[in-house]
Amino acid sequence: MVPTDHSALVVQAREWLADDPDAQTRAELENLLTSTDPAAAAELADRFSGTLQFGTAGLRGALGAGPNRMNRVVVIKAAAGLSRYLLATGAQGPVVIGYDARHNSDVFAQDTAQVMTGAGLRALVMPRSLPTPVLAYAVKALNASAGVMVTASHNPPQDNGYKVYLGDGSQIVPPADIEIAKRIAAIDKVGSVPLGPGGHTISEDLVDSYLDTVVGLLAEGGPRDLRTVYTPLHGVGGDLVQLAMKFAGFPEPLVVKEQERPDPDFPTVAFPNPEEPGAMDRAMALAGKKGADLVIANDPDADRCAAAIPVGRKWRMLSGDEVGALLATHLIRKGVTGTYAASIVSSSLLGKIAAAAGQAYAETLTGFKWISRAPGLAFGYEEALGYCVDPEHVRDKDGISALLLLCELAASLKAEGRDLADLLDELAVQHGLHATSQLSIRLEDPAQIAAAMQRLRDRPVTALAGATVQQLDDLTTGIGGLPPTDGIRYQLAGGSRVIVRPSGTEPKIKCYLEVVQPVADASALAEARADAEIALGALKVDIRAALGL
Repeated sequence: MVPTDHSALVVQAREWLADDPDAQTRAELENLLTSTDPAAAAELADRFSGTLQFGTAGLRGALGAGPNRMNRVVVIKAAAGLSRYLLATGAQGPVVIGYDARHNSDVFAQDTAQVMTGAGLRALVMPRSLPTPVLAYAVKALNASAGVMVTASHNPPQDNGYKVYLGDGSQIVPPADIEIAKRIAAIDKVGSVPLGPGGHTISEDLVDSYLDTVVGLLAEGGPRDLRTVYTPLHGVGGDLVQLAMKFAGFPEPLVVKEQERPDPDFPTVAFPNPEEPGAMDRAMALAGKKGADLVIANDPDADRCAAAIPVGRKWRMLSGDEVGALLATHLIRKGVTGTYAASIVSSSLLGKIAAAAGQAYAETLTGFKWISRAPGLAFGYEEALGYCVDPEHVRDKDGISALLLLCELAASLKAEGRDLADLLDELAVQHGLHATSQLSIRLEDPAQIAAAMQRLRDRPVTALAGATVQQLDDLTTGIGGLPPTDGIRYQLAGGSRVIVRPSGTEPKIKCYLEVVQPVADASALAEARADAEIALGALKVDIRAALGL
């Protein structure tokens, strides 16, 4: 039964109803309040069990009424808190606002614009639903004081989110997130937040400028013979990728028709994330039929890039670490100098590639809010398919510019009679085989996640997959000059390692595994790969047992 009208929960819900400007979420909440279904009571309690927390990832959560969901009340308060922070810090430039094609993204963007103008700030709104990297580009190109992108990236269809960038073009980090959160918490009712007009719509010229910039990363007159299959996974990257490929001189990609247009319900995939099993199946099937050289994909907001290559008659997904190594090698050969950076959960191979080329290497915490701030950044990546190949213009991961450079590399290798797999073999012989994998464990109860992490701290592991743990790092203490974060790193004999951390965007524990195998020459690659697969499997078994899951 739903609690009586005198209960604190119902009082809280009624107060929310009175403040909610959205008819849809008001009706949804009213239905929960009047329902006699026990499931409705549980749902109501969950929606008011806490507040969706604003942090370095901004906001992200399921759509719906209540403070523990994404809705117009939560968004208006977030925008108001951001506006008060910008005014307090003397921000002068406009606030640029972008949005993808998810449910309510355009509504949340419009609310944000009205809050900004109501606070006396200038609001510039993207002309239509566009990829996240276009928003990141606009922040720098338009000298903005901040940017807001309404997106939940690769999350399930019921979710939406709110990413915040400051004037340097990077996502927020402490203490900015804490200061913004304080100002959000100080807002009692959205009815008290002044609203102004809807801001100024940015010209399509901005989109054209972005396309010119990413196409300009490629060498003019280079090889372009490449047969590709592409999917935007029902997201907003499709039109821009096809234009970028055309302007760069590549043949028109074959597009997975069922996934070509934006669709917030993502009907053909269980999860709209190219990392998830099955998400790329249609693209790889089409590639097999058409004899393609390369499969390329973006996630729904096109800030990530995925790829698959032919291996005999089958197709194999490249890992984020493999694509990172390929892009870094390509940029180094193109003469791009500076710091090559990766997150601590990404492969250690990048450090060896950079050292061999005489380039600086930096290791950061996970997330591009940290990678983008590496001093002298020339290239940054993380294993979750994110790549920053042009930090001067887009100081965040960009799945479109990364896709173009990967196509340039593949076409150049094809012109030499080689392919991406050959280059990966070459890197393995030069630096050792670096095989990576991930164990991801979904736990809906946050207490289970905390308990599993505490178990690792209380019961230190001395060996994993038969390899001695040479060093155990509790990342909450801040290792190697990195800011503290919730995570544990095991460094094993032979150069292998395991990192365990809670996900920052989903209710998961993530375990990042790397096995390093020396390779004498190309003839030893097959055996090294087989040994690495066995070792990765053993690591998964042992770390799951150590977590008690």
